[in-house]
Amino acid sequence: MSLSSLDLNLVLSLRALLEERNVTRAGQRVGLSQPAMSAALARLRRHFDDELLFRSGGHYELTALGRALLDRTATACDLLERVFTSKADFVPGSEEHEFTLLSSDYATAVFGAELARVVHAQAPGVRLRFQRTPPDVTENTAAMLSTADGLFMPHGVISGFPTVELFTDHWAFLVADTNDEVGDRLTMEDLARLPWVTYQRTYDAPAVRQLSMLGIDPRVEVSVDTFQALPFMVAGTRRIALVQRRLAERLSGVAAVRVMEPPYEAVPLQEALWWHPVHTHDAAHIWLRETAARVGAGMTAPEPGIAAAAVTEQASG
Repeated sequence: MSLSSLDLNLVLSLRALLEERNVTRAGQRVGLSQPAMSAALARLRRHFDDELLFRSGGHYELTALGRALLDRTATACDLLERVFTSKADFVPGSEEHEFTLLSSDYATAVFGAELARVVHAQAPGVRLRFQRTPPDVTENTAAMLSTADGLFMPHGVISGFPTVELFTDHWAFLVADTNDEVGDRLTMEDLARLPWVTYQRTYDAPAVRQLSMLGIDPRVEVSVDTFQALPFMVAGTRRIALVQRRLAERLSGVAAVRVMEPPYEAVPLQEALWWHPVHTHDAAHIWLRETAARVGAGMTAPEPGIAAAAVTEQASG
């Protein structure tokens, strides 16, 4: 079916109907009278050859197709809004604009904070809204990118979308400073023997996926949804955790753990900003990408190796 033959106003009506599950409330939401919204529902039912909504007792429920359309319609509306709010020109010093960025707490702390400082200095009317990256980002990348201006994510987790490079980081392990099972250096045997604390899903990080090729299957005892919680889950236990070097430096002094070098050549982390293709030629988004690239290029490169150190050195000194 040709898109030109469709009334795109029906997309707004469809979203309102599916989310409200009530003709009157849906009409109020999009500024239509109850008869006009009823007529829109009738048109949508004819188009899809499906009831979409059906009465169950004193309320409406969604049909199977209605449930399938719920998320797709929201995504379509978000994309349409972003298309029609695009600008040909963007003057950072005088513009009022908000960017929504999906980010882990690691990327927000290590990169987002510096980006926010630069944006504040160059574009005081621009607002940055950081939202936590959902755990199912790899399964629903397109839908998530359609609702945001960008996603901070290292290479090796997602692919197939435009991206700009930001900065490089390396990996380190956290070990409790009371863990006398680990000497001055971690060994591959330690990685296989000791319980792990991981961020969300174990194999999201390429550096962890490497271990399977080396015959190591991490025994995950605790999983958390923030990288900054890792030191606290390691302190006072036998657990170990893999963490980004830059974040480990920023967390110095917060928990009784040692920062140790991996016993294998862990592939470096290359952080990038990913976006939906709908943003590619938008002037405001181009400015955001260029600014992010400059901030990333200005970040000091981390040392390729570290000696074992205690994160609590400052606190205990």
